[in-house]
Amino acid sequence: MTKTVVLYHSKTGKTKQVAQYIVDGMSLVEGVEAKSFDLKNIDMDFVRESSCIVVGTPTYMADSCMAIHQWLEEPFRKSNLAGKLGGAFATARYIYGGSELAINGILIKMMCVGMLVYSGGFSHGNPIIHMGPVVIDPHIEESVNVCRLYGQRMAQKAKELFGK
Repeated sequence: MTKTVVLYHSKTGKTKQVAQYIVDGMSLVEGVEAKSFDLKNIDMDFVRESSCIVVGTPTYMADSCMAIHQWLEEPFRKSNLAGKLGGAFATARYIYGGSELAINGILIKMMCVGMLVYSGGFSHGNPIIHMGPVVIDPHIEESVNVCRLYGQRMAQKAKELFGK
């Protein structure tokens, strides 16, 4: 069984909702067990056992939120995640608010600890998801399919790379 996980911080519930859509997509891949955890309630044993870790953040001032920053600086760095597959997503209140910069910052930190980052980019065709999904509130429902597809793509790659 290939394990995958989505970790997120959510004040309003929007980022949590998107995390669940991504987990739903991951769960479509046979032989994959997917879970999501708020940063306050992480099952670190499940995270360590996971082949793929996706981190989600609300966007604040064109960056990830403070809770994500703090988690990436300490617990994340000390979790021995090198060699695992990583991805990211962001939520925002409006388009052009810097969400791709927030995703990029998470992906860079993943690379710094030795993780492999992946999105599939245009190799999968449309919809193209280069860095990770950006979901704009109040249009979350319009992004359900993209988020599920992103989760499915990440889980398929994790299974391809690490599946038994």
